[in-house]
Amino acid sequence: MLLIAILLAVSIYGSLKIFDYFGREPRAEMAALQAVTIVNYTRASLIASHENRRGALLSELSGREGVRVYSADFMEQIEPLPNDPFVQLLAQKIRQRLGVETIITVNHYSIPGLWISFNVELDDFWVVIPNIQADRPLPWHWLGWGALIGLLSLAGAYITAGRINRPLNFLAHAADKLRNGELAPRLPEDSLDELSEVNQTFNEMADALVRLDSERNLLLAGVSHDIRTPLARLRLAVEMLSKDESTKMKEGMIEDIADMDNIIHQFLDFVRGVEGESSQMVDINVLLTSLAERQARAGRQLRLKLGPNYYIPLRPLAMQRLLDNLVGNAYAYTKGEVVVESEITADMVVIRVLDRGPGIPKDQTERLLRPFERLDSARTKNEGGSGLGLAICNRIAKLHHGNLQLINREAGGLEVQLSLPIKHR
Repeated sequence: MLLIAILLAVSIYGSLKIFDYFGREPRAEMAALQAVTIVNYTRASLIASHENRRGALLSELSGREGVRVYSADFMEQIEPLPNDPFVQLLAQKIRQRLGVETIITVNHYSIPGLWISFNVELDDFWVVIPNIQADRPLPWHWLGWGALIGLLSLAGAYITAGRINRPLNFLAHAADKLRNGELAPRLPEDSLDELSEVNQTFNEMADALVRLDSERNLLLAGVSHDIRTPLARLRLAVEMLSKDESTKMKEGMIEDIADMDNIIHQFLDFVRGVEGESSQMVDINVLLTSLAERQARAGRQLRLKLGPNYYIPLRPLAMQRLLDNLVGNAYAYTKGEVVVESEITADMVVIRVLDRGPGIPKDQTERLLRPFERLDSARTKNEGGSGLGLAICNRIAKLHHGNLQLINREAGGLEVQLSLPIKHR
């Protein structure tokens, strides 16, 4: 809207300047003709009068239509004409008719008006014409009409922009929801002709994604369920092996079964999602304290470095799953201490999970946040998993309009930084 207003103002100003430029010649011609007529009439009256009657005639002429006639003293200081194109053109046209020796000035003796010299025999005079103003006033009525036209144009542009921006805002909002894994609202398909086809295509795309996601979830849930049943039977069979069997082999089989069960559990977590859970105002410090308590029950001493208490809208169960996953990963890849920090900035709540594990290559940090991505390195060596843990965490972070980053620590280890906006979009 500001750009439209600026363009309108520039166009109105340009129109006035163009009109002034092309109208200057005829206006100067008309004003010069009027001034020359007054000067010639005054000269003729003085020539026709008796010399003794000229004083009275000057007084009589000065009372007509504001025109004044003064005796001239050419020794007086005469100001040059202002550097105005209209004034210069007017003086040029007057001299063409009265002679180049004609002296022309404005606002002489602080008396406003156009001063034109002429002579009668040996006497010199000034004619002062107040109605022909050298510094032509600004055409306020034109500016008024221009301002009115500009306001009407702005109102029309505002209405038009509103008709275009409103559907575009709906589209942006729906696309943002779709990007974050939420169900996008259907867009109206009876809007502007230019946007109805876009909205229709977006709705079809959203429906196709919903169907695809539903089919994928059904497939993963079915496969996970079907695999879990024989795994349970297999575990039961291993547990029932006689004590004569190799204890080491038995423990290895039980561990492998547990790893497979954990992978299936991650599949189900990824399929379930967290979109259905409603948000609540949650104290960050209370959330992290409960995290430490859960870890303590599992025999892990999690060290907390908490900032000030702060409430933020969260999906509590989803955030618990995210934090449990991050801390579980940290303990899986380090023998040392795991630290969780919280910090409140101007516009973010920042949670950091710090470990002293082997870290990850810098160029792999973004890739590991995608589903089914793993590293064949020291950090993942001999560790089970499907590559869905960080993908689930990243999905939950995006659902909260947040950001998850993997950062290698300078002294060794990994920092997983979760940034959550204080104000959701």
